[in-house]
Amino acid sequence: MAGIDEQQLSRTACRVVQSGPAYVGKQGFTYLQGLTGETVGSRAISMTVLTLPDGARARTHLHRDVETAVYVIDGLTEMFYGPHLEAHLVAATGDYVYVPADVAHLVMNRSGAPATAVVAHTAASDQEGIVLLPELDPLIP
Repeated sequence: MAGIDEQQLSRTACRVVQSGPAYVGKQGFTYLQGLTGETVGSRAISMTVLTLPDGARARTHLHRDVETAVYVIDGLTEMFYGPHLEAHLVAATGDYVYVPADVAHLVMNRSGAPATAVVAHTAASDQEGIVLLPELDPLIP
């Protein structure tokens, strides 16, 4: 196309991305690679699929300067959050969860069945900005 270079065309192209390989994130969960800076060149959004087997438990962490949005496709999950993990919520099939940037949280599945969710972050990688908080892990048995 006249007047449009290949790099500009690449930045404006819409794409379909197949689920990629599974990988273990810093938090200790296994994700399926999806939309990321690596797969589509995004700069401020990523989206992956997370399956939590019964008994799954994340390492306590926060996402520095990164917001998180979750949609629970199937199952039941829990999240403890706050400076000392003092707050608690339960999210079930069809629920959305919002986690503000810089909020400590620990996600787990003690439901007796697997859970699956779509996870989006305001960063090109779902692993960007993760700060592990191992000192908080013992607060939740």
